[in-house]
Amino acid sequence: MPVKLTATIKKIEDIPNITNRSLLIDFHKYLNSNGVSESHQNNNLKAQTAFAHFLGPTTSFLDIKENDLIISFLDSKLKSIEDDPDRKSIVTWNDYLGRIKYFMGWLYNFRTKGRKENDLLSDPAYWETPSFVQIRKKKTKRLSPYSETEIWDRDEILSIVKYEAYKRNKAALTLLWDLMQETMK
Repeated sequence: MPVKLTATIKKIEDIPNITNRSLLIDFHKYLNSNGVSESHQNNNLKAQTAFAHFLGPTTSFLDIKENDLIISFLDSKLKSIEDDPDRKSIVTWNDYLGRIKYFMGWLYNFRTKGRKENDLLSDPAYWETPSFVQIRKKKTKRLSPYSETEIWDRDEILSIVKYEAYKRNKAALTLLWDLMQETMK
């Protein structure tokens, strides 16, 4: 059963570093004030809470100036080849990386730069990313569940087209399917 947002918020109180606890409460207020979904809030707070516990009682988020602590935390999420032969844990590594980048971007722009919540630049698209968080995602070598020879039938393509928001994309998908059918005749 997934952990609810209220349970995640209560777990913030267990963070041993008072500064980190305070920062996560402020981060939650920021997420909440921007109308972010509860699921998004919950997943971000769970990731940051885990990171705060990893840092322990003596290291604050504000103390991080190099990426070594971040990479050490992310590497702790990787499983051994025996436990994870498909390397699915790389997806977890990349997910945590994205959430840490988002949090550190918020921390850098609102705490260090002194921006306000209602500032024009409160949109994450305009945030400056701290250099120590510019870590590349790991590439996964997982294979697609589809083979190159697998051909979708008419019902499968129509079920995809039904959920496409743009008419031009619907047209392109159906046109490509029609062309494929013609070439197979």
